[in-house]
Amino acid sequence: MKHLLLTTILLISGILVVSAQKSQVFETRKIKSDILKMERNYAIYLPPGYEETDQSYPVLYLLHGSGDDHTGWVQFGQVQHIADKAISEGKAAPMIIVMPDANTQVRGYFNQPDGSFNYEDFFFKELIPHIEKTYRARSDQRYRAISGLSMGGGGTIYYTLHHPEVFAAAAPLSATTGAWLREKTKATEKQLDEYKTNYNVDSILANASPETLDKIKKVRWYVSCGDDDFLYRDNSELHILFRDKEIPHEYRVKDGAHTWTYWRMELPEVMNFASKSFTQY
Repeated sequence: MKHLLLTTILLISGILVVSAQKSQVFETRKIKSDILKMERNYAIYLPPGYEETDQSYPVLYLLHGSGDDHTGWVQFGQVQHIADKAISEGKAAPMIIVMPDANTQVRGYFNQPDGSFNYEDFFFKELIPHIEKTYRARSDQRYRAISGLSMGGGGTIYYTLHHPEVFAAAAPLSATTGAWLREKTKATEKQLDEYKTNYNVDSILANASPETLDKIKKVRWYVSCGDDDFLYRDNSELHILFRDKEIPHEYRVKDGAHTWTYWRMELPEVMNFASKSFTQY
């Protein structure tokens, strides 16, 4: 009887511990942006154990695609289930995952050439500092990674090329390498020319100083695209350009198309890839 009682107590205690160690996803949290002059939404994944310890965690910024918003990776990407599984199986380090909302009146993650809507400035000057102040997020470069799908893959590429000192790892998935422009713009021809240079991979690498190019090469790159994806050519050209510029990277072409099936399959790979930077591979 005593043995049965002890077993029951241990079992209940174990259930309570497992329950207490669950991850959390907050689908819509807000940040007031002075740069954008509005509130912006973001979703956030906090790993198992976050509430039970004072541990600080590395961060993966995970960007959505065109026509989606900050809830895309939560709803369609099944981020909580996939991240929990990857962490529990030891394939990924416990990490915070931040999913910002770029579904604004200007679609995309970039600064507009006329200066009317500077989302990229918001991301680096307001969102990242907000995350590192609000959550127990490590703030060193080696503990930050970025990934995204389609339009978010493009954001991943340009954010990392523009700020190679910020991220340790970058993983564009099915990336579009074109920049998004507001249909109505007051930009001058000079501003448009500068914009096309700033959001063109070839131009960025051609004009990069030796110091900047060295920083870009030190980022760990993972480029992935499905073999039936309509953006396959864009990603193949990115791979060739990186190879020609001697930028170390992993390039993966797998069975799949421009679908959530492919991106859900790749998320554990991205987390594993980023974790190798976080844990000094």
